[in-house]
Amino acid sequence: MAAHTLSDLYVEELRDLYNAERQILKALPKMIKAASHDDLKEALESHRQETEGHVSRLEQIFEYLGKNAKGKTCHGMEGVLSEGAELIEEDPEPQVLDAGIIAAAQRVEHYEIAAYGSVRTWADQLGFNDHVELLEQTLGEEKAADEKLTELATESINEEAAQDTEVDRERASNADRSERRSTSTRTTTRRSTSDKRPRPTA
Repeated sequence: MAAHTLSDLYVEELRDLYNAERQILKALPKMIKAASHDDLKEALESHRQETEGHVSRLEQIFEYLGKNAKGKTCHGMEGVLSEGAELIEEDPEPQVLDAGIIAAAQRVEHYEIAAYGSVRTWADQLGFNDHVELLEQTLGEEKAADEKLTELATESINEEAAQDTEVDRERASNADRSERRSTSTRTTTRRSTSDKRPRPTA
């Protein structure tokens, strides 16, 4: 549907958000299962429950408007969520995966914060005061979820992922030194064997 007025654009963006929220509801259980840090699991589960409320609020707004909530696919959210799914499939070390899940979840939050900020402003401009209140509740929860993820990342999870990376580097370095010693030993052995060969007499 072409948006010819701000009201049209508002409805289309709400449909986009509605589809995005439903995509998120499908994706979150996989992210929760893949996460290893208990606090991260708890934060994601809490936001999954909040997301159910976001869907309900949007459905309430569509009832006020007398419009159908369905009919649009949010391709932007599809792309954002697919990046997180790819990371999980790559199966990195648990601490690294937790850091990646936070980054993926925050990309989702930033998308939603921008979108909800826009529709909240349009609802106010269009005089939909009941909508403004509902959208502000959701916007506040999205911002709080983003802040919680930042807190988890900066206070523990990123540091744990960095330590895990240092361990991997040390292992790789030790393996490289071991390989160099092995190569050196083989070379020395060949030289020693060559020196022991009888030399031809004149």
